[in-house]
Amino acid sequence: MLASLILIGGALGDKLGRKKIFMAGIFVFITGSAACGLAPTVTLLIVFRIVQGIGGALMIPGSLSLISSSINENERGKAIGTWSAVTTVVTMGGPILGGALADAGLWRFIFFINIPIGIIALLILWQYVKEIKDESGNLSLDFPGAIAIALGLALLTFGFLRIPAIGFNNWQVYCSFAAGLLLLFAFIVIEIKSKHPMMPLHLFTNLTFSGANLLTFFLYAGLGAGMLFLSLNLVQVQGYSQFQSGLTFLPFTLLMITIARYAGGLADKYGPRLLLVIGPAIAGAGLLILSFIKQTPGPSAYFSTFFPGVIVFGLGMSFTVAPLTAAVMGSVSDHFSGTASGVNNAISRIANVFAYAIFGALAVLFFSGALSDHVISLPISASEKHAIMTQTANLGNAKVPPGINAENKVLIEKLYHEGFITAYSKIMKISAALGFLGAVMAFVFIRNTALKKDKVASLSEP
Repeated sequence: MLASLILIGGALGDKLGRKKIFMAGIFVFITGSAACGLAPTVTLLIVFRIVQGIGGALMIPGSLSLISSSINENERGKAIGTWSAVTTVVTMGGPILGGALADAGLWRFIFFINIPIGIIALLILWQYVKEIKDESGNLSLDFPGAIAIALGLALLTFGFLRIPAIGFNNWQVYCSFAAGLLLLFAFIVIEIKSKHPMMPLHLFTNLTFSGANLLTFFLYAGLGAGMLFLSLNLVQVQGYSQFQSGLTFLPFTLLMITIARYAGGLADKYGPRLLLVIGPAIAGAGLLILSFIKQTPGPSAYFSTFFPGVIVFGLGMSFTVAPLTAAVMGSVSDHFSGTASGVNNAISRIANVFAYAIFGALAVLFFSGALSDHVISLPISASEKHAIMTQTANLGNAKVPPGINAENKVLIEKLYHEGFITAYSKIMKISAALGFLGAVMAFVFIRNTALKKDKVASLSEP
């Protein structure tokens, strides 16, 4: 729901008022959070998570578009850097707090904690923030475009999410992708013909806007896969608790707090291009360093194993996030800031879903490939070998099937760990390559001189 509706949320903010839509999103989100915390069944929990997704889609583009449209453009990068730092604190702090609550069996409080935070945010917005919206007088809503993009993104997201469970070669995946792509094509046709398009396609004629979104896709696909498999490795293979796994990302968070605002200031002063070439390349190098880690003694060895890679990765992302956001928002006129934020957020979330689906399926393929040669030589029955291989779908959480004798059980557990680490290593290397590809996108497409010039040009668009 979040991935499919977030572009609509940004466009609604531009049309109806960014503060109004932002506050509506927060209200829906905390209502959904309260319902999730009280959900008596898994089915109802999923339904209320849908409500959260709707609220998030209205909420997430709002904060950034409010900042972008109300801050002087000469200080916008620094403001976005502050926003990025705060966002990272709560985003990365969530797994630490959530891990502690989950370890204590208090998962419902993961949802309840959103309620007081949301209420405080609503009071601050109501009291201190002015309404900002497109003053062109055109409040027409592009309903056909909204329906097409929402259904198209929803179907693509559903298709990606089904791949790890049922594989590529399944009618559900084929039908979801085909229908999703057809609806996205229909959306483009609708936007071309619409007098008041939800997403003006002329925004993509700005190579900086297009390049920044390509960078976002590749970098956030690598980021999503890297963070996911690093967490799986820590908890499922290396012996970290959920809480300890969350703490491993604390250096990342601290780097974002201390560097993001500084990086945003550099983007204001010198332009974002150089930072957007260097930052993703450093982040890719961090993921590459993490890919070489094998079995470790556990949390006691963190500083000599995972810490260096996390530091390099965090440094790269700290120099990237604020300049990237500033490049996206600075390449369009202020009355398209909500739409630009929605597009960029939608791409980052689609990239994450893409990473989870494709890399999840690849990891199972790599895991089973690393395991099969060893399992073939084991002195056990064919049915037992099949049961062992079936467990590869669980990745690092693979369990030795019942009925295996004690001696072979120890050996198979070792093979599971070694096989997962092999798969983890390959996934992290691919994630690193995506980071490097993001740096290439910045080098090819992003131009510092394009930002203000194209902003003036886009203001003259009819």
